[in-house]
Amino acid sequence: MDNINIKVLAKKLNLSTSTISRAFSGSTDINKDTRERILAFAKEHNFLPNHYAANLRDKKTRTLAVIVPEIANDFFAQAINGIEEVARKKGFYILLYRTDDVFEKEVSFVNYLNNGKVDGIIMSVSGEANDHNYLKTLAKKNIPVVFFDRVYEDIDVSKVTTNDYESSFEATEHLISTGCKRIAYLVVNKSISIGKVRMQGYVDALEKHGIAFNDELVIDCSQDEKINYSIIKNALEDLKPDGIFSSVERLAVATYYVCHDMNISIPKDLKVVSFSSLQIAPLLGLSTVTQPAYEMGIKAATLLFDELDKKGQHVFKKTHVMKSKLFVRKSSGA
Repeated sequence: MDNINIKVLAKKLNLSTSTISRAFSGSTDINKDTRERILAFAKEHNFLPNHYAANLRDKKTRTLAVIVPEIANDFFAQAINGIEEVARKKGFYILLYRTDDVFEKEVSFVNYLNNGKVDGIIMSVSGEANDHNYLKTLAKKNIPVVFFDRVYEDIDVSKVTTNDYESSFEATEHLISTGCKRIAYLVVNKSISIGKVRMQGYVDALEKHGIAFNDELVIDCSQDEKINYSIIKNALEDLKPDGIFSSVERLAVATYYVCHDMNISIPKDLKVVSFSSLQIAPLLGLSTVTQPAYEMGIKAATLLFDELDKKGQHVFKKTHVMKSKLFVRKSSGA
């Protein structure tokens, strides 16, 4: 069949052109059998729709950018799955950008994307520097942004976070209830909003139970696994904590490796709790503060599409605070 296009397909299959388009875009609001019939007919006649041409007509890329500090982290992997689920149902694709918590990478990615390469951006910020004007240019280009988990408070966009203060307070209080008096707090970046909030929960829980805050027990870690191993090893040797509260899961994993090599028994010698969405946490017996990562991704994407649907109109920016849950397991003496 020569010169086949969507109109020809619609006529041959006795369907509307919009139904044909939805079948190719992956939309779920179309009967499964109808979609399969359309795709089979198109394949038989070697027809591949030109998405780019259609997008140019609509002045849309049908693409979202997702900017995250890391991808290997289970929290971000689950959040991305939630974002992709919503995007796919809307007939959109996602592009992933990993900053490695490097502020310059974040700026570079945003500057690259602000020329209409995507319809919107969902991001968890790197947290460095105070000048965020590079993000403000996106509003001028009508490119909506939604923050999730890690946010900049001075940027007026919709945000999806969790109750980090309450979660940190509860996790620290739990360690205190098991008899811990010297609780080390492991952190990568205290300067970002989420780092400040989580640490404040830790500090306030100590104060409530009459335990003096010791700045030496706040252990600044890095993005490098080998460096973190040395930092944690030195902290355990020199400071002799009886509890570890890790603000991110990779530091908890590093703690396990260090304890194994130093013959430190968890939880007999050292009790451990961590923010973590690690799926093997139950196998490790790791006590975790677990965020609803997948649901956060769903919510962030839903907020972004709400803005895309109202493009050109004023949209009230929303902040959704979702609840994390403390799972007490063997690592903290459960």
